[in-house]
This record gives sequence, structure tokens and C-alpha cells, in this order.
Amino acid sequence: MNDMTKQFEQFTNMLKAVTPQITPNKNGYEIRTKVLEYAQNQTWQDYHAKFAGYETTVTKEGDEVVTKVELPEVPGADVVLETAQKFYDFVSGKKS
Repeated sequence: MNDMTKQFEQFTNMLKAVTPQITPNKNGYEIRTKVLEYAQNQTWQDYHAKFAGYETTVTKEGDEVVTKVELPEVPGADVVLETAQKFYDFVSGKKS
């Protein structure tokens, strides 16, 4: 082999050592993390859609004008986890 071929082989071997290995399959933790991420995004999208349509009513009670604003409840971790469970059940093929 000539000198250029050796250098090229050394360079490719060096690149193989520093290039991250990509695996197409995800493990269980990665899948559950992704499902949780989807659930969180979906929950907050639902909240923002409801927030955009909040309700305001103005009524007169006696001599007073009463303004009432109804906003949706801010979703907590429990709501996100319930949504994640629904997604996970769907992916697993479970029927609830």
C-alpha cells in the first residue's frame, strides 16, 4: 500500500472511534420518556386551547355590576401522567 492509502485508513479508523454509535431501537426508558413528553405537550396544548376560550360574564346584581371570569384549571403532574397512561395504553394495544 502506498502512503496515501495508509493515511486514509488511519483517518477512517480515527473517525470510527469518535463517531457516536446510532441504534435505531429505543429501550423502554427512552420510549416511556418520549410518551411522557408527548403527553405533557398534549396536555399543555389542551390547556392553551381552553385558555384562549375563557369565559367572562358581566351581570348586574342589585346595584352592583359583577364580573366573573372562568379560566381553565392549570394541569398538574397527575393530569400529565393520566394522559401519558392513555398514550401508553394505546401504544401497547390495551383497551381501557
